Amino acid sequence: MFLSFFGGTKFVTGANYLLETSNNKILIDCGLFQGKEEIVKKNFQPFPYDPKEIDAVIITHSHIDHIGRLPRLVKEGFSGPIFATPATLDLAKLMLEDELNIQKETLFSRKDLKRTFRLFRPVEYHKRTKIPNRLVFSDLSFKLLDAGHILGSAIVEVFVEGKKIIFSGDLGNSPTPLLRQTEFPSSGDYVLIESTYGDRNHPDLLKRKDLLEDTIEEVIGRGGVLMIPSFALERTQELLYEFNELVENHRIPKVSIFLDSPLAIDSIPIYKKYKRYYNKEASYILRSGDEIFEFPRLVFTKTIEQSKRIEAISGAKIIIAGSGMSTSGRILYHERRYLPDPKNCLLFVSYQAEGTRGRKIQDGAKEIEIFGEKIPVRAQIKSIEGYSAHADRNALFRWLYHIKSSALIKNEHTVKRVFVVQGEEKASESLSQLIKDHLGLEAEVPEYGQKVQL
Repeated sequence: MFLSFFGGTKFVTGANYLLETSNNKILIDCGLFQGKEEIVKKNFQPFPYDPKEIDAVIITHSHIDHIGRLPRLVKEGFSGPIFATPATLDLAKLMLEDELNIQKETLFSRKDLKRTFRLFRPVEYHKRTKIPNRLVFSDLSFKLLDAGHILGSAIVEVFVEGKKIIFSGDLGNSPTPLLRQTEFPSSGDYVLIESTYGDRNHPDLLKRKDLLEDTIEEVIGRGGVLMIPSFALERTQELLYEFNELVENHRIPKVSIFLDSPLAIDSIPIYKKYKRYYNKEASYILRSGDEIFEFPRLVFTKTIEQSKRIEAISGAKIIIAGSGMSTSGRILYHERRYLPDPKNCLLFVSYQAEGTRGRKIQDGAKEIEIFGEKIPVRAQIKSIEGYSAHADRNALFRWLYHIKSSALIKNEHTVKRVFVVQGEEKASESLSQLIKDHLGLEAEVPEYGQKVQL
């Protein structure tokens, strides 16, 4: 049995792992490469395997760096099932439609997209599911656990040839305002663990709402515009949840809050559809009759005309818009307009990948290029890391420690090897060393294209 790494290797994006057994070839995720130009180029290179030979794809969650190349995979011959939770598949349709509309170079067509959607197969958490195969004696099956990262996100447990392989996907930054806590697999022979924050810890999660409140009061108090680049999935919904409480409890000034993200707006009905995935607190609030995605002075601006009218509204305001790393989307128009004014503020609440416009601004760039224009960065730049969707270094360690210790107690599927993925090289190497030093496990950071025998 072999495992190959074709993404998420010493960089965060492009997750794509090929598991080959004597009877099956399956992929875990098939994501888009984002960030540096040399990494983005991989999106247009040939797949390092024959898509026609892949039996199935299992998707951990609906972020584009985990699903973005699925239609291209189908375009080049893949025709098997694509498994994920129902919420992930519903959100994936929105994300891939959006990607089709914004792609600068053609990776896939609408026809490819429709063919991809026909392959979607929903699987609920904790249901052991067998992978179909051309051979009747295939013994490969899988189970999904709640990753707590975004709505419908999953940890994948694969069972084959008496072994258990765990793919962490992206692990959540629990506790979150909306979702249940990240689950812990009980054991595993081989573990792939993400490492986006493998070299650092988040500040106190309980303080993030207070930091948000303080920032709002500071910026609005001086008559400024608060811009929040936000991913359409989870970050935006969590922010709306927090704003709902701040507004209804009169903790922030009365000011218009514009949600200027068609994708985020379109995703809200899906969030309402899958309330069963919420944590107890959010479920209780909903049962009490509070509509957490609707509150006074929240304005949805779905059309381009509505978005343009935001600028015509003078004075202080809050704008939440995509994309989360300022690589594209409507946030760029607002940044072009408001970054030159020092009374305004750009607030990052999401991870900014190396090479992105957001990362350059976060790192202190005094000038940034937007639509070919050189825009001076005079606005205040702030970050609240507590809103990150990713587990930090301590949480990643605890997650892996639980797998190791419970496997030893049960005397089954004891961890033999750990692969540290989906992080920049420094973060991945740091987490790998922590695992070796304090868990005594064999851990490594794989190279792109590396193939290992399990």
